[in-house]
Amino acid sequence: MSLPIGMIILLVIGVLVYFGCAQRILDRMRMTDKQALLFIAGIVIGSFIDIPLMTTPVEVSVNVGGAVLPALLSIWLTAKADEPAERIRAVLAALLVAGAVWLGSRYLPYEPETMFLDPKLIYGISAGLIAYLAGRSRRSAFIGGVLGIILSDIVHMLTLISAGIPGTTDIGGAGAFDVIIITGLVGVMVAEVVGETREKLQGGPVLGPHRPEGLYEFSKELTERDSRKAAAKAPASLNNDKACKNRGDDSE
Repeated sequence: MSLPIGMIILLVIGVLVYFGCAQRILDRMRMTDKQALLFIAGIVIGSFIDIPLMTTPVEVSVNVGGAVLPALLSIWLTAKADEPAERIRAVLAALLVAGAVWLGSRYLPYEPETMFLDPKLIYGISAGLIAYLAGRSRRSAFIGGVLGIILSDIVHMLTLISAGIPGTTDIGGAGAFDVIIITGLVGVMVAEVVGETREKLQGGPVLGPHRPEGLYEFSKELTERDSRKAAAKAPASLNNDKACKNRGDDSE
């Protein structure tokens, strides 16, 4: 049995994180390697777990790996955002992604065979681009893309219930799981490429209150960290000076 594309992407990302190849991106999203690997392992395991929510009039379940854990991760990243503006952009990106997916489900062909590309890739890539354009940073793009796909599943569920149409909705399951992974990856990677390109064109990240939004998310933190390091080194150098002075006094 072939693995879903979302599962393959997760495994590849897990390998890259394990060998430290994604450290720069994780730093900018305020995540450590261990945190990322724990979430990836949890999502992979949770993808096989569905929690039933209701059976009538619509059969609804929620997938742990495809909805619960990605939503918790997105909420956690939102809480760690430095500025309220970044949280607002993330929420806006989620609403735009959900709206775009809802429109796509209404007007795109229902038969995958009639589409020029796999619908999962169409939804995932489009949602990822929308999430970046609205979020304008790695963290906001990831949050907006992931929450937007989950929200679109919830909208689909409410549509079936309000219309009285019998059906089944697995929030974050089946194809939605693949779309969530693709969307999050595309949003983050586009933000990374654009951000790195802008930094190189202008000779490095812009520090200070007038830095472009989303260009260098934690520059303030780096400045504070350097200040703390300098302060920590200062007492050591003073102690060395005192020791040398004492040795000089003793020699006299």
